[in-house]
Amino acid sequence: MSRNSSHKTKRQPLSLMPLGAMAAGFGLASAAIAQTAPVAPGTAASAPNTEGAVLPTVRIRASTEPQGKDAYQATETRIGKGKQDIRDIPQSLTVITQKVMDDRGLTNVKEVLKNTSGITFLAAEGGEEDIKIHGISLQSTGDVFIDGMRDPAFYDRDTFFMDKVELLRGSASLLFGRGSTGGAVNQVNKQARLADENEINVSVGSHSAVRAVGDFNRRTGENSAMRIGTMVNEADSNGAGSKISKAAIAGTVRWGIDQQDEFSLTGFALKNDNGMNFNVRWIRPTATSPVGDSTLLPVDPNNYYGMASDFNKGTARYVTLTHTRRFSPNVELLTKIRAANYTRDQRATLWNFGGAAVQPDGLPVSLATLSDRTVLTRGLQIKKQDMQTVTAQSDLSAKFKGLGFDHSLQAGIDFANEKKQVYASNGPIPAKPNTTIGTPFDGASVNEDVRTFRTNNEYTSKAYGVYIQDLIQIAPAWKVLAGLRYDNLDGKYDQYSAAVPRVTTSYRMKISEISKRAAVLFQPNEQWSFHLMGATSFNSSGDTYSLSPANVNVPPEQSVNVELGAKWDSADGKLSARAGIFRNKKLQERNTDPLVNLVTLSGKRHASGLDVDLVGRITAEWEVFANFTWMPDAKIDVAAPGAEGQGARPSMTPRYSGSLWTTYQATPKLRVGGGLNARSGQQPFRNPGFFAPKFVTADLMAEYAVQEPLLFKLVVSNVANKRYADSLYPTFYVPGTGRVLTLTGTYKF
Repeated sequence: MSRNSSHKTKRQPLSLMPLGAMAAGFGLASAAIAQTAPVAPGTAASAPNTEGAVLPTVRIRASTEPQGKDAYQATETRIGKGKQDIRDIPQSLTVITQKVMDDRGLTNVKEVLKNTSGITFLAAEGGEEDIKIHGISLQSTGDVFIDGMRDPAFYDRDTFFMDKVELLRGSASLLFGRGSTGGAVNQVNKQARLADENEINVSVGSHSAVRAVGDFNRRTGENSAMRIGTMVNEADSNGAGSKISKAAIAGTVRWGIDQQDEFSLTGFALKNDNGMNFNVRWIRPTATSPVGDSTLLPVDPNNYYGMASDFNKGTARYVTLTHTRRFSPNVELLTKIRAANYTRDQRATLWNFGGAAVQPDGLPVSLATLSDRTVLTRGLQIKKQDMQTVTAQSDLSAKFKGLGFDHSLQAGIDFANEKKQVYASNGPIPAKPNTTIGTPFDGASVNEDVRTFRTNNEYTSKAYGVYIQDLIQIAPAWKVLAGLRYDNLDGKYDQYSAAVPRVTTSYRMKISEISKRAAVLFQPNEQWSFHLMGATSFNSSGDTYSLSPANVNVPPEQSVNVELGAKWDSADGKLSARAGIFRNKKLQERNTDPLVNLVTLSGKRHASGLDVDLVGRITAEWEVFANFTWMPDAKIDVAAPGAEGQGARPSMTPRYSGSLWTTYQATPKLRVGGGLNARSGQQPFRNPGFFAPKFVTADLMAEYAVQEPLLFKLVVSNVANKRYADSLYPTFYVPGTGRVLTLTGTYKF
C-alpha cells in the first residue's frame, strides 16, 4: 500500500553538488557583490598589513580578546551562519562558553541547557528528551546542530570537545529550515589554533566517578595546526541512579589558517554504554485522592529501581570537511560536507506500582500505604535504531556598499540525505522480576542477549534549502534586516510486518515551505542595541522520522515569533546585558482527534514573556553568568478534542525559570563560586491535572591554583540533595540529579 501527498507544487530536489562546484558558483556572485578584486593567493601570508590583503590585521586583538575557555562572555557568533557580532543578532541568544561549562561541571548538553532559563524537558516514552523553549518543542533529533549543521540523532552529547553552546530562542527556520519552532541549539566544536598548548583534566567524584579529558593543540606550520580531544568517563551512577561508561576521541586539522583558502578536516567518535533511570511514578496522598493531588515519590533522588542488565548503548561518528574561501576582507564563502553514522540500543525498565493484590497490605499504593515493602512491577522499553546522514551546505557572507547603503548579506544553500532504521524485538522476552521500594539497586538482571530483532520501519528523506538575508544600514543608528528561505523535503517511510513473507506499507510526504524573518535595529552608540523582530517557522510530521495514515497528509505546523529587545555592553566591553519581550504563537498545531484517530491542524497556542541575560565581568575579580525567563501569559487558544483544554495554561510552561552562576577571585590563587537554578511549578505533558512542584537547587565551587600549570577545582552540585522532577510525562517523571561532589585536577603545558 502506498500513499502520496503534496502540500504545495512539487519540485525536484537538487542533486548534491561537490565542494568545488558550490564554491565556484557562489564565488562568481560574491566577486560582483564585493566590488573588490580577488587577492592573489599568498598575499595575506607575505604582507598582512599591506593594502589589498585578504584579512585585516587582527592577530593582536585576537590574542587579547577573552576566549571561550577563559571567559564567560562571548562577543561573536556563527549561529546566523556567517560570523556576526552578537549585538547584530535581533533575537534572544544565550552563549554558554567552555569556562561556564567547566566551572559548573557540565559534561553533557542536557546539563548545559538545564542551566539556562526558559528550558523544560518532556520525558518521552522512548527515553528521548523533547526540549521545550518557552513551552514550544525543540526536537532533540531535529533542532540541535554542530557547527551550524543538523545533528539529528539521539545520543549522549558530551561537552569534552565543545568551545561553547549557543541557544537561540524563537523561530529559526530561516537559518535552519524545518523544525526550529521553539529555537535552535548549536554546539560549537573546538578548532585547531596557531599555538602549542595542552591541557589534561582528571576528575574523581561521587558514585565512584572517574573522568579524564585531554585537549592537545599543536602548531604544525606557519599556517597549519592540529588539535585532538579525548575523553573517558566511568561512574556507578550519574546522581540519578544509572551508571555512566563512555569514551570519545575527536580531532581537527586546519591548514591555510587566515589565508585566502583555508581547509579543515574534523573527525569525531563517541561510544557509550550507560545505564538509564527511565522513570519514577507520580503518587497520590490516598487511593481516593483526585489526580490533581499527585506529587513526587518521597525517595532519595539517587534511588534506582531498574535492572542491572538495563543499558543505553550508543555511538556517534562523523567526519566534516570545511573549506573557507576569502575573496576579500569583507567577503567569505564557507562550505562544509559531513557524513555521520549513529547507533542506539536501549533496554530500559519501565516500572509501576503493583496492584493491590500483590501489595503486603492488600491495598492500592498511595502515600498513606507506601512503605519499604511496597511492590514494584517491572516492564520493558526497547529502543534500537541506526541512522546515517550526509549533509552539505555553503554559506556566503559579504559586506558591501550598494545603492548608497552599507549591506551585510548572508546567503546559502544546504542539502541533506537522512536515513533511519528502527528495529523491533523478535523472539523470546525474558520476564522481569518484581522489586520493592526498600530495595533499590537490587542487582536483578535478565539475559538480554537472547533477544533477536527485525527491521520494523525505515525512513529516508532528501531535502534542500536556499536562503538569503540582508542587514542594511539605512541611517547612522538604524539597520533593517529582511530574509527569505525556501525548503523542499521528500520523505519516504516504510513499515514492515512481522509476518513472513513480509508485508510493507509505505507512506510518502512532500513539503515545500517558505520561511521569513524581518527586523529593525536601533544602535545609537557602541554600547546599546535595540531590536524589533518577527520570524516564521514550520515543522513537519516527518520531523520525528516517522509517518502513518494519521499524519502523512497533514501539512506542517506554522508558528510566528515576535520579539522586542535590547542589548547593552559596558564601556570596557567586559559586561553584557540582554532583555527581550517575546510572543511565540503556534498558528496551527497538530492534535490527534480521538473520534476519528486522525491528526489535524486544529490547535493554537501562545506564550508571552520576558528573557533577561547578564554575563561577563562586573569587576576584574568578579564574573557572572545569569539568565531569567518570566512567562506570565501562556494559553491554549484553540483546543482539539482530547487535547489540552481551551483557555488552559499549556503544559511545560513554568511562569518563571532562572539560573545564576557567579565566581570571585578571592586571592591570586583562590577562586570561589556558587549558583542557583530555579523553576516554578509546571504541568506535565497533556495537562493531567497536577503540577510538578517548583524547586531551587544550589551549587558551589572552589578552585585553587597550586602553581601556574596546576590547579584543583571542587564542585558540589545540588548541595541540599533536593528532590525534584527534571523531565516530565503524564504518568511518570525522571528525577533530577541528587548531590554530586567532583574534584578536578587540571594541568596545562
